[in-house]
Amino acid sequence: MSLLEEARQVAAEFDYTAQDVNKGVKEFIRQMDEGLQKNGTSMSQIPTYVTSVPNGTEKGLYLAVDLGGTNFRVCSIQLHGNTTFSLTQSKVAIPRDLMTAKKAQELFSFLAKQIETFLKTHHNDHFEAHHERRKAMSPSENFTDDELFQLGFTFSFPVHQIGINKGTLIRWTKGFDIEDAVGKDVCELLQKEIDALHLPVKVAALVNDTVGTLMARSYTSPGKTGTLLGGIFGTGTNGAYVEKLDRVTKLSTFSGSTDYDKSTGHMIVNTEWGSFDNQMTVLPNTPYDTALDAESVNPGIQMFEKRVSGMFLGEILRRALLALTQKKECQLFKDENSSSNDIHSTTTIAEDSMLYKQWGIDTSFLSIVQEDASAGYRITRQTLSRDLGVDAASIEDAEAVKTLVAAIGKRSARLSAVAIGAVILSTGKMDDSTQGNIAKQENNEVDEENVIDIGVDGSLVEYYPGFEEYIREALREIEGIGEKGEKRVRIGIAKDGSGVGAALIALVAGSAEKPGR
Repeated sequence: MSLLEEARQVAAEFDYTAQDVNKGVKEFIRQMDEGLQKNGTSMSQIPTYVTSVPNGTEKGLYLAVDLGGTNFRVCSIQLHGNTTFSLTQSKVAIPRDLMTAKKAQELFSFLAKQIETFLKTHHNDHFEAHHERRKAMSPSENFTDDELFQLGFTFSFPVHQIGINKGTLIRWTKGFDIEDAVGKDVCELLQKEIDALHLPVKVAALVNDTVGTLMARSYTSPGKTGTLLGGIFGTGTNGAYVEKLDRVTKLSTFSGSTDYDKSTGHMIVNTEWGSFDNQMTVLPNTPYDTALDAESVNPGIQMFEKRVSGMFLGEILRRALLALTQKKECQLFKDENSSSNDIHSTTTIAEDSMLYKQWGIDTSFLSIVQEDASAGYRITRQTLSRDLGVDAASIEDAEAVKTLVAAIGKRSARLSAVAIGAVILSTGKMDDSTQGNIAKQENNEVDEENVIDIGVDGSLVEYYPGFEEYIREALREIEGIGEKGEKRVRIGIAKDGSGVGAALIALVAGSAEKPGR
């Protein structure tokens, strides 16, 4: 068997057929429904207490902060009311000793001080006016909400959210370990330190970055159609969507969660779809997926994410390539594989090659190979040398690598379409069309009011060549969507969900009914 035949055989293990896609969609919808009814399910379906999405006409100046890892970002967003905005921001590294502080107050005091510095630097007039007003107030007086900056707090750690600006920390991740903060309301911790500095700021909303993506897209999307879904397809993957409030039946079992606006009849739900089908009833599986999972830090968890997101695609490829090189009869990266063009070359793999190291291949490698249309796959061969220490790779080597890359990337996109398609069908959006609109569809036109708007963010969907087209190909194969339905789906990049989205959630929060200052 030739090298390319061997590579195609391995690539075929990643095939995810139309039948597979439809089975996946049906199970995805079932697990969505289950998560709306009770806790402890595969897909958490977390209520966010955000009950409306913006339409692009909102105006005002809002604050957002983002604690997502080793950096803390503060920004102000001026919403212009015409789907556009201006953003001012600063970023500071979190001192390592504060990541493992004895008391939560040490970290949150530091965060409040960064907010103070930002306000003095970028909004000093408002800051000084607030202080002058404070001096003139009697001790019994309080500031009203419209005198305060409304702040959206993106906090990318596991929390149990019980209100739009209430959520208790479940556990720390990403190198943080402050035991004192676990079980406490993170919004309250931040507000306490803001108040200690007498800042004109109210923590109005606790924000998940996926919900922020949905909100940011809904504000900036063209036309009158609100955004249905915000999906992240990058290092990780997750989605949040607009659900009918009466379908979120588990809300009735939550204590302390009644303080939200019920008048819209909707609520944004954070699916946590990375854990879809942890039971592996319908997800595809290969020996490379199995090995990756077994040697991961969380075996048996986030099984959907491990087949879709950028964090894992490079590792799947590395394991597939390694398996090929270890087959005695296979000629990948072997001397005998030199083509006539490389007759004087000897292919070698460096002893310390990243091919031999867990997580040794980054997803950017896949993007480069996927896009390579150079003569003799020159770019792929150079990248093999630079990134993997594979010197003098042949044209056949490069073509074999490209074959595997294409299969792994395509499977990721088709799985992404399962999530998108399931949300569209579950929410009944495909049924929301009038006869007149259907007539337009038959002429390959899509009525603006009939568009299903999807906001996306993340390196895969933004930079991986052909990713959206692979998604669309799979959407056309889904029963209940098809070719006509896929034309109604508008997919647009939602930039800066953790900033703009957080500000917009602060805006729609019950405490921010009046425009921000």
